[in-house]
Amino acid sequence: MRILSGIQPSGSLHLGNYFGMMRPALQLQDQGEALYFIADYHALTTTRHADILRKNIREVALDFLAAGLDPKKTIFFRQSEIPAIGELSWILATLAPMGLLERCHSYKDKIAKGLPSSLGLFSYPVLMAADILAYESDLVPVGKDQKQHVEVARDLAVKMNEAYGPLFKLPEPSICEEVASIPGLDGAKMSKSYGNTIGLFLDESALRQQVMSIKTDSSSLESPKSTENSVILELYAHVASPADYQTMKERFQSGGVGYGTFKKELFEAIWNYFLPMRERRSQLLNNLDYVESTLAQGAERANAIAHALLEKVRSAVGLR
Repeated sequence: MRILSGIQPSGSLHLGNYFGMMRPALQLQDQGEALYFIADYHALTTTRHADILRKNIREVALDFLAAGLDPKKTIFFRQSEIPAIGELSWILATLAPMGLLERCHSYKDKIAKGLPSSLGLFSYPVLMAADILAYESDLVPVGKDQKQHVEVARDLAVKMNEAYGPLFKLPEPSICEEVASIPGLDGAKMSKSYGNTIGLFLDESALRQQVMSIKTDSSSLESPKSTENSVILELYAHVASPADYQTMKERFQSGGVGYGTFKKELFEAIWNYFLPMRERRSQLLNNLDYVESTLAQGAERANAIAHALLEKVRSAVGLR
């Protein structure tokens, strides 16, 4: 089984990135041949500064390796290092119905958030389809908001297969329902677009400040606290043991404890949960040559797979 996933280098990663995409993807490393890429082409739809993009690419590479990505098990690479992706994206675009792309909610959502309209933003699902199909992927771990894009990849694969014969596998999305949407500081989905994130590898002071800024209701210290849709409890569930989570939930219901105390306990749990990863990341910062060589070796392996598929496609459509 071949597994494919990617993450945009659009800024510092946060808890939503880790629990929503990174951890589920890393857990699949032992279940098949995994290819995980840094989606720097996709990042061009929102990032306009070369130095910032280069920095973000490095940060994502560090974060993924620190979080447990094993280059011996996983092909890890930059999207832009694979020339076949751009060509395959164009070939797929020639069969992509406008109506299919117009129905994609991602474009509408991003425009609604104030991103400038562009062809790249509109055709994002076609490029994502090229990413998925180029490596003959079987399984694509995605969040709920990206499931539609895997469906677009399947639709385009079917159209290509109908027009030119059996070229592509039909990939399946893999969604971890429990962690597909991690709440942010304001209770909405954690997202850099909303400015409500908790950073993955912040220093102690910055992390504490973010956790303490979680929005809560005006319940008094003595009164019971609502457990329904509690950001504190939802985040605590991901970083604490089941027993500790149950204890906090019972203390919510009993009253006599203020939100400030619960936030401090959440901070401690987050800090301790990511401590081993934070230490690995510090080591990697002192060995950036290793990070670069890992990405280069991954690109070489990914190129071999994508090039072979593209040659088959080129021959089928008449370019060979």
